[in-house]
Amino acid sequence: MFTYERRAYYHETDQMGVIHHANYIKWMEEARIALMDYLGFSYKKMEDLGVISPVTGIDLEYKNPTRFNDIVLINVKVSEYSGVKLTIEYEIVSKDSLELRALGHSKHCFLMNGRIVSLKRSLPEFNEAFTKYIEENK
Repeated sequence: MFTYERRAYYHETDQMGVIHHANYIKWMEEARIALMDYLGFSYKKMEDLGVISPVTGIDLEYKNPTRFNDIVLINVKVSEYSGVKLTIEYEIVSKDSLELRALGHSKHCFLMNGRIVSLKRSLPEFNEAFTKYIEENK
């Protein structure tokens, strides 16, 4: 499982001194982009090759608040991948206490020129990276 580490910044807090709920979604996206970098095929490289991966669905369940300057670990797992669709699960925990802060998942597809494509055909090197990662993290 890939883990992305993130510090909670002051500007991300709300009036109650906790991280505003919308920021968790941004953190999930940061973790997804970091996962692709880790796999050796950045999202930027994929875009440069004409493929984008829009979010088709997102879900997040808040468990415990995160506060300014907390460090969280975002555990990232690819739970579904078909070459056309991708689902990523996120577990956000406190680095210090390992207390669960949030659980979520995001769903994506792959598009080229506005049409759904299969990475197996369009970008086989990306497909191979995802497939290898999934096999190694079963």
